[in-house]
Amino acid sequence: MTPPAEDGRLGLNQMTVPRWTVGQAVDGCARHGIRHIGLWRDKVAEFGVAASARAARDAGVAISSLCRGGWFPAASRGERRDRIEDNRRAIEEARGLGTDTLVLVCGPAPDRDLDRARRMVEEAVAELAPYAAECGVRLGVEPLHPMFAADRSVITTLAEASAIAERHPLERVGVLVDAYHVWWDPAVYTEIARAGRRIFGFHINDWIVPLPDLLFGRGMIGDGVIELRRLRQAVDGAGYAGPIEVEIFNRAINAMPGDDLLRLIKERYLAHVA
Repeated sequence: MTPPAEDGRLGLNQMTVPRWTVGQAVDGCARHGIRHIGLWRDKVAEFGVAASARAARDAGVAISSLCRGGWFPAASRGERRDRIEDNRRAIEEARGLGTDTLVLVCGPAPDRDLDRARRMVEEAVAELAPYAAECGVRLGVEPLHPMFAADRSVITTLAEASAIAERHPLERVGVLVDAYHVWWDPAVYTEIARAGRRIFGFHINDWIVPLPDLLFGRGMIGDGVIELRRLRQAVDGAGYAGPIEVEIFNRAINAMPGDDLLRLIKERYLAHVA
């Protein structure tokens, strides 16, 4: 059988190679023909916004997204305001990098009140969306697997994320589809179709059994149970034609020599996703 051809959409999320600086990561992508990279704010802060943008541009690698904004629910009005202001800075960083997508990981409830926390998320997105639009940045609400509801996000399904996004113009607020977080959902394919052109990003990884860790348990593409090609076909069918970022949090995988890891990622992407 003829192997699938590279489709030009493969991207690397920087946290898959966390020991690399922004400069090292974009150079690694260039060496391996990976055309897109999703950056993280802490790494950008270490390297500098302008320097990060320049390094990516010089390497010929497009910055597909910036992670993360969000973390909206808070116990006090002052803390909520601080988080809104931090998200304004994240929007400005995204603009400075030249990416049009800020990924929102929405945050947990501070006081066990999930309904109130979800209202805080909705209100924060509504406040930030106009400013993001002024900056040419879209807000992508990323639902996380329900096991993270207590400590990372009260938005746990694509349906919830789409319900928030649909309150806003199409070009302002959308959703992120991450295989690790959505594969289990019986409604995932219906919700991908519903999201349609509001899909602002697609992250791939795998769910291995047994899961070695909740946060750092993502598997290498092809090592787990997720129907990755079917998810990719569904996302494509909904109208998404953008980068496909490999985002793997796994201590053993993250500790691999970077070039070896990128070679393996490309091999697995071609075998299981492209």
